[in-house]
Amino acid sequence: MAMHGMRGLSIFISDIRNCQNKEQERLRVDKELGNIRNRFKKEKGLTPYDKKKYVWKMLYIYMLGYDVDFGHMEAVSLISAPKYPEKQVGYIVTSCLLNENHDFLRLAINTVCNDIIGQNETFQCLALTLVGNIGGREFAESLAPDVQKLLLSSSCRPLVRKKAALCLLRLFRKNPDVVNVDGWADRMTQLLDERDLGVLTSSMSLLVALVSNNHEAYWTCLPKCVKILERLARNQDVPQEYTYYGIPSPWLQVKTMRALQYFPTIEDPNTRRTLFEVLQWILMGTDVVKNVNKNNASHAVLFEALALVMHLDAEKEMMSQCVALLGKFIAVREPNIRYLGLENMTRMLIVADVQESIKRHQAQIITSLKDPDISICRRALDLLYGMCDITNAKDIVEELLQYLNSADFTMHEELSLKAAILAEKFAPDLSWYVDVILQLIEKAGDFISDDIWFHVVQFVTNNDDLQPYAAAKAKEYLDKPAVDEKMVKVCIWSVLIFLENTATFWLDGLGVVQKKSLASYMRNFLQYPYAKILMHTQPPDQVLQNQIWTIFTKYESCIDAEIQQRAVEYFALSRKGAAVMDILAEMPKFPERQSSLIKKAEDAEADTAEQSALKLRAQQQPSNALVVTDQHPSNGEPLPVFVGQLSVVKAPNMNNTEDHSSTEQVLSQENGNLSQVDQQPPSADPLSDLLGPLAIEGPPGATVQYENSAVSGLESGPDVVDGSAIVPVEVGTNTIQPIGNIAVRFHALCLKDSGVLYEDPYIQIGIKAEWRAHQGRLVLFLGNKNTSPLVSVQALILPPAHLKMELSLVPDTIPPRAQVQCPLEVVNLRPSRDVAVLDFSYKFGTHMVNIKLRLPAVLNKFLQPLPVSAEEFFPQWRSLSGPPLKLQEVVRGVRPMALPEMANLLHSYRIAISPGLDPNPNNLVASTTFYSENTRAIVCLVRIETDPADRTQLRMTLASGDPTLTFELKEFIKEQLVSIPTVAQAPTPAPPAAPPTPQIPPNDPAALLTDLL
Repeated sequence: MAMHGMRGLSIFISDIRNCQNKEQERLRVDKELGNIRNRFKKEKGLTPYDKKKYVWKMLYIYMLGYDVDFGHMEAVSLISAPKYPEKQVGYIVTSCLLNENHDFLRLAINTVCNDIIGQNETFQCLALTLVGNIGGREFAESLAPDVQKLLLSSSCRPLVRKKAALCLLRLFRKNPDVVNVDGWADRMTQLLDERDLGVLTSSMSLLVALVSNNHEAYWTCLPKCVKILERLARNQDVPQEYTYYGIPSPWLQVKTMRALQYFPTIEDPNTRRTLFEVLQWILMGTDVVKNVNKNNASHAVLFEALALVMHLDAEKEMMSQCVALLGKFIAVREPNIRYLGLENMTRMLIVADVQESIKRHQAQIITSLKDPDISICRRALDLLYGMCDITNAKDIVEELLQYLNSADFTMHEELSLKAAILAEKFAPDLSWYVDVILQLIEKAGDFISDDIWFHVVQFVTNNDDLQPYAAAKAKEYLDKPAVDEKMVKVCIWSVLIFLENTATFWLDGLGVVQKKSLASYMRNFLQYPYAKILMHTQPPDQVLQNQIWTIFTKYESCIDAEIQQRAVEYFALSRKGAAVMDILAEMPKFPERQSSLIKKAEDAEADTAEQSALKLRAQQQPSNALVVTDQHPSNGEPLPVFVGQLSVVKAPNMNNTEDHSSTEQVLSQENGNLSQVDQQPPSADPLSDLLGPLAIEGPPGATVQYENSAVSGLESGPDVVDGSAIVPVEVGTNTIQPIGNIAVRFHALCLKDSGVLYEDPYIQIGIKAEWRAHQGRLVLFLGNKNTSPLVSVQALILPPAHLKMELSLVPDTIPPRAQVQCPLEVVNLRPSRDVAVLDFSYKFGTHMVNIKLRLPAVLNKFLQPLPVSAEEFFPQWRSLSGPPLKLQEVVRGVRPMALPEMANLLHSYRIAISPGLDPNPNNLVASTTFYSENTRAIVCLVRIETDPADRTQLRMTLASGDPTLTFELKEFIKEQLVSIPTVAQAPTPAPPAAPPTPQIPPNDPAALLTDLL
């Protein structure tokens, strides 16, 4: 960036560097931008030198991180300048400030084309660099033939040809049709004969893209690639400038081996032999040295060579050599090298038969498992999991169990899952498997999925010989001071499937558990084994029967309705005598089927190391839509999920391995009006009243008044699904009336970030939102309030043009008394008052309900209050002079309100009041910052002048650096002041865009207001 003689630019840069804080810098930048804007308005008086200087300043301001939303035309116009200094500035600044879709770029296509086909090599390089950086489909269609000619020209210097190769790569990525496969394959082969390594490296980048798209057409390039690798490996004809720390052009070596991996095999035996000799040389010649830069380059080549060896399915001897080399790497102190060694050893394990070779390094891999760096631990865990078989399973699982004591909490879930899979897959005997699972539950009960304890129960149920051992082990764990709830579930199941011991044996154990601090739903479930004990002691033991009846009687007066109901029912059942044996008959054995844990393992083994780890985690959390449901044990379920009234499970038709530990209460009542319904007693279970009215039963069509519910709770992961998965719904005639005023609920959510959006007798839709700059994240809570499922559930987001929105998949069915949580990602592209709509439908019985709800992703959500001082406010206010950046309007029909009330209203919309700036006590001065993807951060200034004699009118002035934002924010504030929704009145629709407001008419009272600003 030549700045010689640009005194103004040098002074500006010095001023920026001398600023004491960010605020000073911002003010200096705003001042300079205002000056540049004014100079560009008088463009006729600008010399090419001045224009170049101002464009350089714009680029510097842009590099500081500020938005530059003007001057693009001036930068593009410099591209057509006849002299190099101006043309250079035009190309550089255009490349930085514009993207491929910018309209101004179309104006430069002809100039760029003329520079490319011209004779000036410097201009050719500038043009090729621009197109290589920001060229789109239009450039591809216009310039591809000329770029190809430059690349193939023998008269062009290598400097131009290598830029032409990278430029053609960009055009091919934007439009693959620009490279004719039939005619280009031979030319590509010729390019690989190039002696200049710069042109060859750029051409190889192009080849990688071409063969990744269609390798069949480029078979003739394969032997040429092998020759290039041989040339580099033997350091033949490699200039010094392309030798990096003694390594001949490592970048070209990596790209060449990457290109070779797109060919499925190598048929020619001579070519294959030559390639393996080169790979052997790379493997033998790579070692760890002290120089970090040399290490990075040599390891980049080495690991690409390892990938090529695995791709070509080399001989077992070479594979073993690769494992030995990686074994050295996992033993060094440098963590990055150890990480790469473990990762590549895992890859080799999956694609080649090297398990026995890798087992020799088991001790070192276990040492890496205990590394302080958690990323190394994860790679070591993946490798141990992959290398485990019947011969070493016991040692590896015991190491994993031992590591659970000291492992990072974020690894507990993955550790326990993999240990459980290995124990199930390679158990030498079932008693060892039971020991492992019970230890897992004891050490990491909160982190393991329910699938793990489900499986141990299935094994014990289906294996009669195992039941006495499992029962004895379960009793041991029950006697311990602290017992995990999953452990209690396993032990209680042991009671249900094995009662050969005396009933007193189990009664004592259950009595110990009963005294522990357990959630209410666990106490509820503990009554079931007491009933089973009575069933197994027919005719009854009077002393035992009295003991159990005492427990039931105790719980008959429990404040928890569920526990109370179970106690009454079990007590009544226990008095039926021998008939209770038929009622509480023994559970049948589980049908033989493939274990879901084993299936996970098989799926993981079918892919690469990184993908297997990602897949395993994805299988544990297959969807962002979580369901909160009420489940009770039923005869139709082979293994009921013993949870309380409401708990978290996976959505229907999805994998059912879900970690319950991180789920919090999702929807809770806030200031609920329960005067017309029976209040439920409070429950000790934090998940027992997630939806407020969800716990209230009522007939269809019941007019339950339940308003002001707020949302609080779980925030799901960042993942979203493709919008194509969301099915649009048909509009039907609704016979179901909503509970509460929909407009009032929407307006309330415009002011706060959590609450109920919609409710009727069957469903409640809540929202919890988080906003940051121009991005937002909402979670929709869809709660089924009834004991029957809601079916045909469909949701479609209808976003306005200024919002980019992606909704997580909504399950087709919401189970009874359940809740679905669906994340919704929002990106604000530009200022607008248009509102997104949720088109939602469901079916309950014969009722098909279709509703369209406005979503509170409104303009004020992308505001951040910004209090300003007089020194900051007045210069900006004066610099934004007149329409369209500053708009003024007299607003009539305002709801009368005191000035503090108006200030509070503005504050609730994230607009900060700056007291004392206006000496007139009847006026308000405020400011805020608006965020969007296109405009970034823009400061907005507001002034409201009120007339004490007539509170129904005021004069409002808004100013910002974006005309659209000024108008939209002015209209938004006006709507809030004129039409604030009440229960009886829904808000009026936003008026269409209109030209700037008229001037204040003569003799208007508002014209008498002071105009200090």
